[in-house]
Amino acid sequence: MFRPVLGIIGGGQLGSLLASAAKSIDIKTVILCDDNDAPAKHFADEFIHGEYNDENTLKKFLYKSDIITYEFENIPFLTLKTLESSKKVIPKPEINRVIQNRLFEKDFVNKCNLRTTMYQHIKSKNDLEASNFFPGLLKTCTLGYDGKGQYKLNNKEDIDNFNIDYSNEYIIEKFVNLKKEISVVLTRFGHQRYEIYDPIENVHEDQILKFSYLPAIIDDQIRDKSKEWASILAEELDYIGTMCVEFFIDKNDNLYVNEIAPRVHNSGHLTLNAYNISQFENHIRAVCGLEKIKIERQYDAKMINLIGSQINEYRGKKLNENEYFYDYLKKEIKEKRKMGHLTILNKKD
Repeated sequence: MFRPVLGIIGGGQLGSLLASAAKSIDIKTVILCDDNDAPAKHFADEFIHGEYNDENTLKKFLYKSDIITYEFENIPFLTLKTLESSKKVIPKPEINRVIQNRLFEKDFVNKCNLRTTMYQHIKSKNDLEASNFFPGLLKTCTLGYDGKGQYKLNNKEDIDNFNIDYSNEYIIEKFVNLKKEISVVLTRFGHQRYEIYDPIENVHEDQILKFSYLPAIIDDQIRDKSKEWASILAEELDYIGTMCVEFFIDKNDNLYVNEIAPRVHNSGHLTLNAYNISQFENHIRAVCGLEKIKIERQYDAKMINLIGSQINEYRGKKLNENEYFYDYLKKEIKEKRKMGHLTILNKKD
């Protein structure tokens, strides 16, 4: 059977884990990354260093790849369209155009008749001062992750406590009376053809994911609704591959779509050890047109993200037989940087 060479844009931990999953099913990978020290260099069959808008770099990447996918959403749309003119890019670039902009994303979710938190477009300080969405979270419309480009505003007096660059556009999201956060990871292979993982419960510290638990402790109604909403969004996007939908649940058990991630997701790292087929392998299978295998959760699990210098504690540490340590092999340890993760498995309840 023909096995395509998969080009992956981005060389972080997600690219590394995609490359490892591809290797396990005899798919060769070529990583394109603008960071010459990217950790995926250690896991891919070939690594190309260059800027994402450099014509010669893109030509080399195209020559080496049969199909192209990506590990993060903030790739220039023009780059994806340039690549698509020669090779198949999956998921399709138009999806990123929606998801890259938080305002477009919220509007899209609402057009699907799904609930989000209340939000408002902010183009100036005057807009922000006139808003009544306090307490709330101010977020840049584009870029920003793990708390970057975000400002927690309890009231209008907080506005001047931050050096907010109003040359950027923002949205402000009104806080909900939060009970917990969950995520649903799914892989769409085609029209109404899915593998949907059980909802995962997430705990953030300093706006960075710290712990994930599988399965989430939620009632059956919320479990079913979150899976249904995630599949509705995937279908409306005509998405192919693995994606994640993050949700809020409030104290009254109302469900809200928080964000869509058009890629494999940090909270889904649990699937590497808890399922027969991980989110990474399923993404490879979907974008390369390989067989869809029914997923089965074999364990309950907890994941701990190792941030910054926490990685040092686990390098060389003796693990229990139910513990699985992943070192992303990032060259430089930085504060608030995800350096690795630990997964702890337990028997299913």
